[in-house]
Amino acid sequence: MARLLIAYSTVDGHTLKICARIQHVLQSEGHSVTLAEIGTGAMPDASHFDKLVVGASIRYGRHRDEVYEFIETRLPLLQRGPAAFFSVNLVARKPGRDDPDRNPYLRGFRRKTPWEPTVMAVFAGKLEYAKYRPADRLMIRAIMWLTGGPTDAKANVEFTDWAAVDDFARRLSSM
Repeated sequence: MARLLIAYSTVDGHTLKICARIQHVLQSEGHSVTLAEIGTGAMPDASHFDKLVVGASIRYGRHRDEVYEFIETRLPLLQRGPAAFFSVNLVARKPGRDDPDRNPYLRGFRRKTPWEPTVMAVFAGKLEYAKYRPADRLMIRAIMWLTGGPTDAKANVEFTDWAAVDDFARRLSSM
């Protein structure tokens, strides 16, 4: 079976939760899976893995700079493949926006990096106003108001389609 590295960037921890679910599915199929947070300095050598996966959340309309730095410094390995990318964002809660070709953040990702992952996915994230700093809460509520999402300051809504996460993990297993 394969050795996979899932390198992730998360702000509030939901991307890590998705990574853990992917790890569970892959390990149940006999794969060895290592999770590592991008930007912590504790990243294992990516060349020691058979498959690479990068997962990143969106905050204020963009993936964090450290995600692009990670990709840039490992581009030859990622291009050699097999390698995958997934994004976590609240736009994906809307019908059709959970499709990598129709999600504005994945389209932006493709314009910003030369890497063409073997497999791509986008998952809706979680909205948990109580976790956000006051300024973040205000900004995210405004974005939700503009996009027809929940604006109740006490809202705690998980939009993630866990069956889609499981399907993505199975695609990783066979790539």
